[in-house]
Amino acid sequence: MKNIFLLVFFTISVGYSQSEEEAIIALLEKESATWRSGDVKAHADCWAIKPYGRILVSTQEGSSIDVPPASMLDPPANMMGNGGTSKNSNYKMNISGNNAWVTHDEESTSKDGVTTYTYEMRILEKIDGQWKLVGQSIHPRKPE
Repeated sequence: MKNIFLLVFFTISVGYSQSEEEAIIALLEKESATWRSGDVKAHADCWAIKPYGRILVSTQEGSSIDVPPASMLDPPANMMGNGGTSKNSNYKMNISGNNAWVTHDEESTSKDGVTTYTYEMRILEKIDGQWKLVGQSIHPRKPE
């Protein structure tokens, strides 16, 4: 009986974790696609602006840019919607209750065919039953 309980508990735990991981990955894929397509409303829906939220972007030259998170809701003209595609891979995440952090690699190809590669760390919170981004850090990398 004890072994059956442990098996059921383990199965429920793994299933819950997998569904949360799938929901987070779906959100991150949506966020990437809506950024490139210029769908401001759908992109903004991926984010929750918090007073502690932050977006840090490293440049190829070694400096960094501190992007105001509010720009994810109302981006300046020409900041998004420039087309292209992206492919995320190598997801690693830690989910603890309503908080999660995720790292992944991204390969982005512009509509002109230029490909860039980044390491990304995303900070998420589950708000009203939905995962939302509250912060991120993006760093360029060389392809393997």
